[in-house]
Amino acid sequence: MDIFFVLLNIVVLLAIIGILITMQRKHVTFTKRVFTGLGLGIVLGAVLQWIYGSGSDVLATTADWYSIVGRGYVNFLMMIVIPLVLVSIIQSIINLEKSAELGKMSAWIIGILISTTMVAALVGIASATIFDLNAEQIEAGQAEQDRGSSLEATLDDVVETQSTPQKILNFIPANIFLDMTGQRSTSVIAVVIFSVIVGIAVLGLRRKNPEQAEMFTNMVNAVYAVVMRIVTLILRLTPYGILALMANTVATTDFAGIIELGKFVLASYAALLTMFVIHLVLVGVFGLNPINFLRKVIPVLGFAFTSRSSAGTIPLNVSAQKNSLGVDEGIANISASFGATMGQNGCAGIYPAMLAVMIAPTVGIEPLDPWFILQLVLIIGISSFGIAGVGGGATFAALIVLSSMNMPVALAGLLISIEAFIDMGRTALNVNGAMVSGTLTSRILGKLNIKTFNDKTAIDDNQAA
Repeated sequence: MDIFFVLLNIVVLLAIIGILITMQRKHVTFTKRVFTGLGLGIVLGAVLQWIYGSGSDVLATTADWYSIVGRGYVNFLMMIVIPLVLVSIIQSIINLEKSAELGKMSAWIIGILISTTMVAALVGIASATIFDLNAEQIEAGQAEQDRGSSLEATLDDVVETQSTPQKILNFIPANIFLDMTGQRSTSVIAVVIFSVIVGIAVLGLRRKNPEQAEMFTNMVNAVYAVVMRIVTLILRLTPYGILALMANTVATTDFAGIIELGKFVLASYAALLTMFVIHLVLVGVFGLNPINFLRKVIPVLGFAFTSRSSAGTIPLNVSAQKNSLGVDEGIANISASFGATMGQNGCAGIYPAMLAVMIAPTVGIEPLDPWFILQLVLIIGISSFGIAGVGGGATFAALIVLSSMNMPVALAGLLISIEAFIDMGRTALNVNGAMVSGTLTSRILGKLNIKTFNDKTAIDDNQAA
């Protein structure tokens, strides 16, 4: 009988996918299809949990089958991330007139990412204070205790065994083929560094041996065209991937845990929304319409929210910046790549700050002490380099920050039941921060296509396909 219900659930998913396919054939816009998939996924997940219960075998088996569509789509995006970063950054650099432009682009992008992360830390501190969050108020069950022990073990294995210089060395690729497999949390940054070196080498070669440089440039341009075509094909699957991801997320969410820790959930999303508003204010300060910006990034944020993967969102991020926002191609590639591994406003900014404020009273620290706040913000800014751009990156960031502040990391395990739900909002904020950094950098350097940015009908060509 269980098999019958599982098959029935699969048929329902396929039927909804059929609706989305019909919408595409009728040329319904990409944004509408994405949000239709998102909405139907929420409804489907809620119905499944209501019928079967979050702990049922039928629901667990159904989620496994749904993952073929949902996580399969994320895997396709992750598959193309490294080739896209590698080729697009090389291609962007060799098309620059002067190598000095690369330094300006990178400096502005990194500066915006890190400075907004430090602002996000202040927002997290304020939210935790306003909502009066305290780790002692949360009851630790067996799952929370196990999670705390796991975090302490992770700290011993990863964080405390590495000095700050060693962490910086992790950015430098020793084996580029290993980093191309994405096996390290800093793999994307390592590939970016390698790509930059290759690009600069080609610029130097162009002065000494222009024929060979031209041959290599033509090869890179051809590979780039193929990679972007692959991106186009994968992005067409976005509505279906979001549908399955959202259905699984809602169906398996521990709503009892969310209700129990409701104050932390509210405080987290209050901080996230506040930071979103700050992003829009920054866009407005630089003479751009924040509403236009929001309308054009929402489909990308929708995927980031459901997938919980900043790295997996890179292809959508780059494509939307170029085609919807009018951001310079090179800046879009670099900002999306950097934003997936450093200066993450949600995971590396708000979350560690809120945890630190929650835990401070348990070790006799006054969380509103100016020296404590200054230390915390600076440590968050420095440690926000090299945060893994996949689900769980916030935990790694929290381990670094809490250990640097000499605070017990085990107490972070108290939030295990709501971790995934909050991580969705954090990831969306991370990606939005990357897109803001690209847009503002392009604006500052005079490379933003204002006509495209202001054109309400300008949408991502890849997404519309």
